[in-house]
Amino acid sequence: MGLLGLMLISIFAFFSLGAPILSPHDPYEFGPMEDVLIPPSREYLLGTDDVARDIYSQLLYGSRVSMIIGLVSAAISTVIGSTVGLISGYAGGKIDELVMRIVDIIMVIPGLPIMIVLAAILGPSIWNIMIVIGVLGWTGTSRIVRSQVLSVKERPYVEAARCIGASAPAIIFFEVLPNVVPIIFAQTMMGIAGAIYSEATLSFLGLGDPTHVSWGMMLHFAFSSGNMSTAWWWVVPPGVAIALMVLGFTFFGSALNEVLNPRYRHR
Repeated sequence: MGLLGLMLISIFAFFSLGAPILSPHDPYEFGPMEDVLIPPSREYLLGTDDVARDIYSQLLYGSRVSMIIGLVSAAISTVIGSTVGLISGYAGGKIDELVMRIVDIIMVIPGLPIMIVLAAILGPSIWNIMIVIGVLGWTGTSRIVRSQVLSVKERPYVEAARCIGASAPAIIFFEVLPNVVPIIFAQTMMGIAGAIYSEATLSFLGLGDPTHVSWGMMLHFAFSSGNMSTAWWWVVPPGVAIALMVLGFTFFGSALNEVLNPRYRHR
């Protein structure tokens, strides 16, 4: 499963990096009226949309946007979640209890409505989408990191660091953090999958950046134009691409969890 996920990620990474070379047309350029809504053909491999733009070229460039949004959003949520989990787990006591109650409150709040409200307030921008997804997706990482820190901080080498007078920040960053990095990395892979799905959802609802081609925006334009049920070549490729990329990162992240997570190794 992990190898299959890695293969899917590698394929999409190749498409995103090679989009300027692999795309036969400009994905933003409108075509002539006679080329509107053409089904797949020799000239247009995946057909055209309602303004005669090449679907295949949009699909390639859309992979770049989805990959970038997934990586940046997951990085933001990983940094926030890891920092909260490290501090909460190492501090313990009342601080840990207070932080975890705040995390519990945030986790029970439906994420999608909050994302929709924040994206609508901040405006349609690719950077705003990444910030919204990243800021709202850190709670799961914080709980996982915190549970691992609770175990690591009781180990002999951490006690030895305390005995020689090491400060709490030094112990956290030089003794505890290196031992939870594998868990953080595995959780980041899962976070990328969730970020890609969230971006596609927000873009489909019309809250994405219309100046950048993304798979969610392709579905949004297909729906808003009224051609979603007739121009199947406009809907199926981005939908399949979203599903495959999310599956790729999910499979790879799950495999990493099985290898790196101590609980999975024990089982």
